[in-house]
Amino acid sequence: MAYDLAGKRIYVAGHKGMVGSAIVRRLAHEGCEILTSERATDLREQAAVRSWFASNRPDAVFLAAAKVGGILANDSYPADFLYDNLMIEANIVEAAHANAVEKLMFLGSSCIYPKMAPQPITEDALLTGPLEPTNEWYAIAKIAGIKMCQAYRRQHGCDFISGMPTNLYGPGDNFDLASSHVLPALIRKAHEAKLAGAPSLEIWGTGTPRREFLHVDDCADACVFLMKGYSGESHVNIGSGSDVTIYELAQMVCKAVGFSGEIVRDETRPDGTPRKLMSGKKLAEQGWKPAIGLQEGIAATYQWFLDRPS
Repeated sequence: MAYDLAGKRIYVAGHKGMVGSAIVRRLAHEGCEILTSERATDLREQAAVRSWFASNRPDAVFLAAAKVGGILANDSYPADFLYDNLMIEANIVEAAHANAVEKLMFLGSSCIYPKMAPQPITEDALLTGPLEPTNEWYAIAKIAGIKMCQAYRRQHGCDFISGMPTNLYGPGDNFDLASSHVLPALIRKAHEAKLAGAPSLEIWGTGTPRREFLHVDDCADACVFLMKGYSGESHVNIGSGSDVTIYELAQMVCKAVGFSGEIVRDETRPDGTPRKLMSGKKLAEQGWKPAIGLQEGIAATYQWFLDRPS
């Protein structure tokens, strides 16, 4: 059954993050009241989350709050990534149930899937093999979030659903080289190389792993689409349906930034998963498709990077 967002009180957990802020932008067209919690509300603290829900009584929830980072951050702080994400999702899901929230959407990540999953990855590949070691702690937390939504649906009849976005990029991304994902890291490195007049730009690994990317505004549109029209136990992949090699991505970034130097591969650095392309068949069959092409999206993201407050 369709779930109409018009007139609803919608809580976006993680509204200052890249995904949460994109959902807030998208919800502006739905005629709903958007609720957010201040940074002073620590979502890892059960009492704080329970108090916020009891006081604000949202009708629906987008659970986009998470501790996120790239390979280096995940590999360096496994306990933080596991604990923080488990606490955030457990507290919000339980509080949503306790306060009779009508619908909740939990947002995960494509890293939930086995490292060597058949490509493109369908939703039923979950838990069929070992995870990528460099981000397994984050992945385990996100798998637990999916299972929480399924458990509350089975035991309590809650209309809690899960969406699994692919690699996202766009306005609000993290460009800190110590903790960022590959695409914003490449934008920053290419920009700095351009300013410095450097002859080359270095990328990690062989450049051969293939990755799928989706603009965060497309992701937000898919999330609203699913919130309004999907109700099921299975999580749903949210992706673009196509992938590129890391080397090809670097070339696209250099084109958008205007850096014409050489791209050098540091093969002493890890590649990560060889390929990670998700099947978007389930979402496509429901009538959704992305609108922003990768080269176009990279150019717009670079412009946002240039225009953002320092």
